[in-house]
Amino acid sequence: MTVEAHLADWIRNTPEGREAESILRACVHCGFCNATCPTYQLTGDELDGPRGRIYQIKRLLEGETPGASTQLHLDRCLTCRNCETTCPSGVDYGHLVDIGRATMAQRLPRSGAQRAQRGLLRFALTRRWLFAPAVRIGRALRGVLPSALRAKLPPARDAGKWPRGAHTRKVLLLNGCAQPALMPGIDAATARVLDRCGIEAVVAANSGCCGALDFHLDAHSAAQAKARRNIDAWLPQLDARVEAIVINASGCSAMVKDYAHLLRADPDYADKARRIVAATRDLAEFLPPLLQPLGARRQLALPQTLRRVALHPPCTLQHAQKISGAVENALTALGAELAPVDEAHLCCGSAGTYSILQAEFSQRLRDRKLDNLQRHRPAMILSANIGCLAHLEGAAQVPVRHWIEWVDAVLARQD
Repeated sequence: MTVEAHLADWIRNTPEGREAESILRACVHCGFCNATCPTYQLTGDELDGPRGRIYQIKRLLEGETPGASTQLHLDRCLTCRNCETTCPSGVDYGHLVDIGRATMAQRLPRSGAQRAQRGLLRFALTRRWLFAPAVRIGRALRGVLPSALRAKLPPARDAGKWPRGAHTRKVLLLNGCAQPALMPGIDAATARVLDRCGIEAVVAANSGCCGALDFHLDAHSAAQAKARRNIDAWLPQLDARVEAIVINASGCSAMVKDYAHLLRADPDYADKARRIVAATRDLAEFLPPLLQPLGARRQLALPQTLRRVALHPPCTLQHAQKISGAVENALTALGAELAPVDEAHLCCGSAGTYSILQAEFSQRLRDRKLDNLQRHRPAMILSANIGCLAHLEGAAQVPVRHWIEWVDAVLARQD
């Protein structure tokens, strides 16, 4: 039995209304989604599960006056999209909750304090010229920072040298915001590994933040503006010399792969956005085939500090992009021993700014995730997204690194 929807006149014949109605009608109300929803696991409340949120969004789009309770339950959603992986009917929950939140923002404006907090997060985190100095100051004052803030600030690590070799094959890397400020070694390691594979990493100077933080903080117009800026910076590079856009933060690659949907109603950018999406690859899908010959030449056994690892595949990798097994295969081909991890499908609780805006739920999910990751005593935890890495490192008992940093360290031992 599908969900029957009778949308209000003000949204029924809009692009968003037609999309929402199609998604709503795909839901058969089976409840399989609740079994893999992180927030439902925490509360057991139907309204904190996908099925309950779908009905709240349905009532909202049918014209019911929203209240603070509906806003709270939609805010508590991590947008991990685990429910999409579980759903037997293929319900596009991610886009439905985007429509629901955008409608909620219009129908029930947030308090002044909430708007100020979200505006500050958007302004500070998406501007590297501001965020990077703030990170440096925070690290200098680390000893006197409150523990909650200190946990969000990973210690500085040497990024190593950026390779200077020129190659015929070239790919674009994202000119990111938070990642280069918090963990610049990820981009440097990516460039070094690509260099070993005969590929030059290029960064378009006029590009920048992917727009995901804006989008998930009720600022869709700002996210669209960032998408247009990146498209304008990337298309000339693709036309001239670059074969792909390779993104090493799974949250950012998931966002860029959604540019065609984000700009579908923009007559000037819809086709351009589709070109960008077609050229975009997460590092987890682009790199592993290139590592196979390097793994075949591996001669030395790995030390314990590198050999046994636990992998946390971010939700934006396994649920949003549907990329599973690629990183695991690449790691084992290079000599890793993967520790078993229970509940690998569940979110770690980072989810962009969720760890700030929904701190209690986020910490509970992080503790649950770390219990599973560390249960079989790995020497290191690996992941694929800056948010997950910083979130887990704040409470982990072992080093936490991006999987490309591990690959870079292993390949360096062959020199």
